[in-house]
Amino acid sequence: MIEANSLYGPLDPAPDAGWTDAPPRMGFFTDTSVCIGCKACEVACKEWNGVPDSGFDLLGMSYDNTGALTANSWRHVAFIEQPRPAGHRTPPFEGNPTGPAASPASAATAAGTGTDTGTDPGLPPGRPDAATRMAAGPEFLGMPGSEPPGRAAGVESRTDFRWLMMSDVCKHCTHAACLDVCPTGSLFRTEFGTVVVQEDICNGCGYCISACPYGVIDQRKGDGRAWKCTLCYDRLGAGMTPACAQACPTESIQFGPLDELRERAAARVAQLHDRGVPEARLYGHDPTDGVGGDGAFFLLLDEPEVYGLPPDPVVTTRDLPKMWKRAGLAALAMAAAAVAAFVGGAS
Repeated sequence: MIEANSLYGPLDPAPDAGWTDAPPRMGFFTDTSVCIGCKACEVACKEWNGVPDSGFDLLGMSYDNTGALTANSWRHVAFIEQPRPAGHRTPPFEGNPTGPAASPASAATAAGTGTDTGTDPGLPPGRPDAATRMAAGPEFLGMPGSEPPGRAAGVESRTDFRWLMMSDVCKHCTHAACLDVCPTGSLFRTEFGTVVVQEDICNGCGYCISACPYGVIDQRKGDGRAWKCTLCYDRLGAGMTPACAQACPTESIQFGPLDELRERAAARVAQLHDRGVPEARLYGHDPTDGVGGDGAFFLLLDEPEVYGLPPDPVVTTRDLPKMWKRAGLAALAMAAAAVAAFVGGAS
């Protein structure tokens, strides 16, 4: 049911924005379980939209050199390394002795000495916890598989290391705070339900940047205007698939009518659960969430915070009616107090 207040709640955004006979709402479903981190989406986006070069710096974040969504990176492929048990660890060196090279007590005692160990850089004195971990022997971290989770092997054969890769993008929220606060009309809702910036109207005020609950929009240095993903609005008008989805070799990025994508995503989550990946979940698909659901939503293999996503995003303009009402009441109260003071002083 559509809410009376168009600042929150389930909504079909194109008709709400005034479009008549609007086509079905279009969007992205990004299945991170099959993302291989090739960055073809980043390159295709830059080539088609003429986005300036970026991501040539070594950030020390695995193979993630773009770091985040910016005015010059409308697609961002995140690499999250997780050298930890994934909930289905196998016993190391099965069939062989598994005892530690030294007892934790002996290792702790050795770590407390100030004697030079003769190694460089060696183990700093006074670190019993580090010595205890070293005494347990080498830990095999493994490498990510070439197949999606659960397809090539069962849970019993997985290692303690995995890469989580995700191609992030503007969410094209149902309730887009960036659009609500734009003073020039630079941001507008298209007939496909997406949100687009008209750079020739943008005055660089930056209101949209602070309003976005995902931190997507950014100002370009030397330009001052706001830039973000347009979901290839020009291609949609010509009946074409967005450049990033067209270039994705594994179909991690899927494009189509949003209702169909949601059904497809639910089936994919059920499939992964059956294959032994209980942590698979959807993010941004729920039309009753704090932004009314996203036009670009994701299948994740861990908590949203691991990917740098807010766990419970809320459109920042949701409470504007209440805020204006309270501000009006406060103004009336101040005016009444001023009148009372004036009348009292005159008498």
